[in-house]
Amino acid sequence: MNPEAAKLIGAGLATIALSGVGIGIGNIFGSYVSAGIRNPAAAPKMFANVLLGFALTEAVALYALVVALLILFVF
Repeated sequence: MNPEAAKLIGAGLATIALSGVGIGIGNIFGSYVSAGIRNPAAAPKMFANVLLGFALTEAVALYALVVALLILFVF
């Protein structure tokens, strides 16, 4: 197999994690909206946890992007 083709395939596989991150962020905010509609008084208290979950989920996307870029430009 051509090494350049292997690099491109590896970088593409590394970016598959981005689809999972998109689904995860959608689940986080969808659940927050659903819970906020059920109990509006608790929504402001939950917001900090929602932002923490969003930040941790987004970190996975950044790690996947860094791995893909490392595969493309370093190796």
